[in-house]
Amino acid sequence: MALWKEPVKSPSSTLQDPPDLARFDIPDPVESPAPVKPVAANPASAPARSATESLISPDLVIEGKIEGAGHVRIAGRFKGDINVRGDLTIENGAKVNGSVRAERVTVAGELTGNIENAQHVELLQTGALAGDVKSKTFSVAKGSRMRGNAEFGWEDGKAGVTDIHKNNGNGQIK
Repeated sequence: MALWKEPVKSPSSTLQDPPDLARFDIPDPVESPAPVKPVAANPASAPARSATESLISPDLVIEGKIEGAGHVRIAGRFKGDINVRGDLTIENGAKVNGSVRAERVTVAGELTGNIENAQHVELLQTGALAGDVKSKTFSVAKGSRMRGNAEFGWEDGKAGVTDIHKNNGNGQIK
């Protein structure tokens, strides 16, 4: 149902649209467009994803908080905390300042802040991380930079190295 009145062409009108001009039809406002799925630079190497991806483009500078479900790709600058049930990608040249919680975190740009409770963190060759990492798995590429502590490979509720190798004061390990 259109909310406007369609113009009526009179039968005496002989004007027609010129054949070399494109005609753009306005969609019915009741219909919603199909969701756009992200396209990877190399589709063969990209994992199949069921959620949509949000992009902060290289020309944007945003301060605030990101929360929700879905994948987030940052190519610009973002200051604030990120908490997503999905993947976070920080592109080469991007800068993020804040704490991060995501399923998978890929850092090709700069991140100043801690990464908590991730399934996998990948620090690419161009990536720089100033903060602590807590994840199930962690991969670091040659040439990347990191300043902070990393804790990976431990599942919740199980003892870590500091619990197993405590010194009881007399030179013996409990």
